[in-house]
Amino acid sequence: MSPVGAPEPLPAPARLVLRGHVFHVAGDATLATARERLVSLPDGALVIADDGTIAWLGAHSALPREHADVPVRRADFVLPGFVDTHLHYPQTFSLGAHGGGQLLDWLQRCIFPAEARLADPAVSTAMAEAFVERRVAVGTTAALVFGSAFPTAQDALFAAHQRAGLRLVSGRGVQTVGSPAAAPLLTGEEEALDLVAQEIERWHLADTGDLATARLQVAVVPRFSLSVTPTTLAGLGELYAGVRDRGVYFHSHLSEHDTPGTGEVAAVRAAYGVRDYLDTYDGRFRPGSAVGGESLLGRRSILAHAVHCTDAELARLAETGSSIAHCPTSQQFLGSGTLPWRRTTAAGVRVALGTDIGAGDEWLVSRVLNDAYKVHLSEPGAAGVALHPAELLYTGTLAGAQALDQDDRFGNLDVGKEADLVLVDTSAQPGLGAILGAVAQQGGPGDQDDATLFALLMGLREPAITGVFVAGHAITSGPVR
Repeated sequence: MSPVGAPEPLPAPARLVLRGHVFHVAGDATLATARERLVSLPDGALVIADDGTIAWLGAHSALPREHADVPVRRADFVLPGFVDTHLHYPQTFSLGAHGGGQLLDWLQRCIFPAEARLADPAVSTAMAEAFVERRVAVGTTAALVFGSAFPTAQDALFAAHQRAGLRLVSGRGVQTVGSPAAAPLLTGEEEALDLVAQEIERWHLADTGDLATARLQVAVVPRFSLSVTPTTLAGLGELYAGVRDRGVYFHSHLSEHDTPGTGEVAAVRAAYGVRDYLDTYDGRFRPGSAVGGESLLGRRSILAHAVHCTDAELARLAETGSSIAHCPTSQQFLGSGTLPWRRTTAAGVRVALGTDIGAGDEWLVSRVLNDAYKVHLSEPGAAGVALHPAELLYTGTLAGAQALDQDDRFGNLDVGKEADLVLVDTSAQPGLGAILGAVAQQGGPGDQDDATLFALLMGLREPAITGVFVAGHAITSGPVR
């Protein structure tokens, strides 16, 4: 139960048959097996049970008689709900902010002042509502959200998500040191730890009290290593060690920007005296990368960007089961470079997707997949790769659920999972139907599914998303026919 007042309970999921072209990457797929695990049902049917789980999936012609009288909702396409593993709630209205420079300049000139406005409860409440509306509109059913420094703003964010029925993992952005521009966002070291602990007690699993069913969960979120001190990291490590087994997450930024001598990576190494940036999150934040506290890495640890990682850092991420939130759209906006796809994935690190609102200016996960395809195709020489449509779909759905360690609940359309999905109607987006119709006339049957999925992911825009379901609840509704 929410400690700030219980919202109206969500209506119970209704039994429903969804009929359309179904695409998903099935089972416990990985990036390496995504192609073989791609399921395409051109005239498919998915049955949502009255407990919100997927009761049946297959060709509509094979729909069991027991479901014959269940209401049917048609759509052109049925896809798993999108999973966004990195975006910033306090930057909801900061898309396209011109800072006159790259990451560190942009933070000083644009972002710290914008985030300071959330100290006003009226501003944070309006922003939380807008944030939720944008998530619903683009079909992002689960998200790991970098939160505000202000507890009242975090309360507004969690409460808005609880009312809407969306999945949320978030934590207040911890900053204990910084420039004058960041001053309104800073707290003392002990206060920072106290506020994180209070947020965990207040909001982690607050909707159901059960890790197996909750949609609201909390993360420990230092902004990045330059915004905290070794003392802060030691305290956060000790705190996190005590709450790991409750399903609390760790989230931060890693190796986003590396202008020689002046960028983020160089600044972290100089400030801490460490060999690698990742050492600061791995408990080795003392000079020479000596151990100073508990590691923050693990299977519920997700680091955003990781564009400029060393081989040793990638190996350590893989060893600990930590994941990367890849944000190609924002990396282009800030001139941060391109995550080396082949080298990163070959190291065994799971790569999910992040929109990184607001350096990223695309809320729709498929638009960020569009950017991912382009930037990795353009990597130089042998590093370049044309990502397969199944790999793209996997990265924007199941990989995110795996990074969140919740792929037993959602991420694809396997029978028994909670029904997190989006419906796409091409008639709602001018031109999309014509593009897909032309694709249908090209190529042989062997590559038709791949061509259709690729055109859909590249061409999809927000108006075509006409239905969003989370655990069988219709977050947006449409006609039953």
